Amino acid sequence: MAVSAYVLIQTEVGKAAQVATEMRAIDGVTSADDVTGPYDVIAIAQADTMDDLGKMVVSRVQMIDGITRTTTCPVVNL
Repeated sequence: MAVSAYVLIQTEVGKAAQVATEMRAIDGVTSADDVTGPYDVIAIAQADTMDDLGKMVVSRVQMIDGITRTTTCPVVNL
């Protein structure tokens, strides 16, 4: 079973649309939407393992120009 997570993203002012577009191009990101509120973009990501998910966020997501902070919320099945 794959690991899924919501990635909550804060961006620099005026960068949300660009960040969402670049997020959608990352393998494993199933959606990325501009939102209002404390976060600017919320994405859903999937990976084979929690380690792979963490590597994706650190090596791919956090390297996108305009991102100031990410919070990754893994999905749990209770």
